[in-house]
Amino acid sequence: MEPVAFLHWLETTPLALTVSQGIFGFSALDMIHIAAITVVFGMIAVVDLRLLGIASKDCAVTDICRQALPWTWVAFGIAVLTGVLMFTGQAVKYYNNYAFRMKLLLLLLAGINMLVFHYITYRGVAKWDRAATPLSARLAGAISLACWIAVVAYGRWTAYYMF
Repeated sequence: MEPVAFLHWLETTPLALTVSQGIFGFSALDMIHIAAITVVFGMIAVVDLRLLGIASKDCAVTDICRQALPWTWVAFGIAVLTGVLMFTGQAVKYYNNYAFRMKLLLLLLAGINMLVFHYITYRGVAKWDRAATPLSARLAGAISLACWIAVVAYGRWTAYYMF
């Protein structure tokens, strides 16, 4: 089955019809999605700004991560769930939307950056936990912050991109 045929089918499922045609379906999901992304971005920004040495210099990186990351993962899960549900209601439109594709690409890039940071750079955190962060940590923070700003921008642009 071709992708567009599958997406047409997806849009006709009862769940997708509830999302796209329900009185509050899409609007409620969008509101929850935006709130969840706000928490994700806020928590990630706290960590990234610490890694960049701009904020919370007196706090240990491990303490900030321990406090921020659980909130980040819960909010990210909610954002993914609401995003997938919204996608089902207008799957073909989103599939053909450049801004939506860029948002997904940037999410992938942010995810790869996070994996590299946590599995390589963060392993040596004991050496720099309360000190100035090494270049690799600052670079990870900068890439993360740039990716998430762009994710939010492309997410908003998705609603207005009509091609």
